[in-house]
Amino acid sequence: MVRHLVDVEDLSAHEIATIFAIARDLEAKYAAGLREPLFPGRVLGLVFEKQSLRTRASFEAAMAHLGGTSLFLGADTGFASSRECIADYGRVLSQYVDAIVCRSKAHETVAALAAVAHVPVINGLSDHSHPCQALADLYVLERQVGKLAGLTLAFVGDGNNVARSLAVACGLVGMKFVLAAPRGYQFDDAFRAHVRTLLPQAECHETTDAVAAVTGAAAVYTDVWTSMGQEAERARRTRDLAAYQVNEALMRHCPDALFMHCLPARRGEEVTDGVIDGARSIVVEQAAARMHLQKGLLAWLLGHR
Repeated sequence: MVRHLVDVEDLSAHEIATIFAIARDLEAKYAAGLREPLFPGRVLGLVFEKQSLRTRASFEAAMAHLGGTSLFLGADTGFASSRECIADYGRVLSQYVDAIVCRSKAHETVAALAAVAHVPVINGLSDHSHPCQALADLYVLERQVGKLAGLTLAFVGDGNNVARSLAVACGLVGMKFVLAAPRGYQFDDAFRAHVRTLLPQAECHETTDAVAAVTGAAAVYTDVWTSMGQEAERARRTRDLAAYQVNEALMRHCPDALFMHCLPARRGEEVTDGVIDGARSIVVEQAAARMHLQKGLLAWLLGHR
């Protein structure tokens, strides 16, 4: 049976722990100068509708370290266009590559590709979720703190695709998740119901009070207020979310918390320079963890146990 990662909940808590263990092993070998070629001759297809630095570079580097190669497939290949239906595209591409990373404008596009592909499909970002980012974030947080269960992650700002994936990932590993956002930027009813059904014991909370959210948190997380595709809403979003900037004053309410951001950041909007460049910021470590976590994920999906 082919396994895919379209959403975080495609994995169990045990499988996440297994992927983390593989990633730690490969990262330790990488630090010692060894790129273990587990999959020589394997090919990773990267189907991208959106711009990318971290996702593209980290997956290409990961596959190279594992002994394989990558094909970057942009708009010129006709994906999700009138040129060819997704079913034909996915079935044909499956004949050439061993796994596919899809970074798409619409979540439904990633799901449709996974439904027809004969090889693993990994969601490299959609408008609904960003599972690789969330998994890498918890991977690096566990390394920084020493554990995950019982910790609180506070997400301050828009309840976007990253926030949704983090909420589910935290629930799976026994962490408390708190979203601080104004009304209209919190999770919708459908997602709340989904989390309650999927993880009835999960501590997933929402509040309009950023100070209450970060108090006692092990990590404070934020993301841009205007994501790709929302540029026309930027003025309104900047106004509505202005009180939710992660700045020095907010971080004083959680003196032991780490600061996290998935990048790219709009410095001076959702976060100040003093916080993102401060001693408690682990944003560079997060970016680095993308490659290591994804090596573990690729190895696991391609049969390395």
